[in-house]
Amino acid sequence: MQRPFIAIMSKAKKQEDRSQINLLDVVPVKLVDSETDGNGLTVLLKPKFKNNYIKKYLVPRMKHPNYKINLDEFGSYVWYLCDGTRNVFKIAESLREKFGDKIEPVHERLGFFIRQLEQNKLIRYKID
Repeated sequence: MQRPFIAIMSKAKKQEDRSQINLLDVVPVKLVDSETDGNGLTVLLKPKFKNNYIKKYLVPRMKHPNYKINLDEFGSYVWYLCDGTRNVFKIAESLREKFGDKIEPVHERLGFFIRQLEQNKLIRYKID
């Protein structure tokens, strides 16, 4: 089976032409922390502030310094697999093995999800 080509789309202009890079070849790397809820699903913790002054003085006084993003079972499994060593193609194959036909079309769904994570600055791409 030939690997499909899924282009990385980005509004930001980078030095390299990102439209020629296959999303299935990149390695996603986590940028935010996560926790597990009572059902075994993942909750991403995105910080509300990035300014160092605010982080130092305001965040310690806040009750909830992070946005909480709840993931479903597919998203939780993808987040677990984004360990900085697997590329998106290997993650897609793991999803297909675990969930079978429930996840099809796996490459399109995973590509959309990975691009959403990157656009929201929850992961970054490591291009090998």
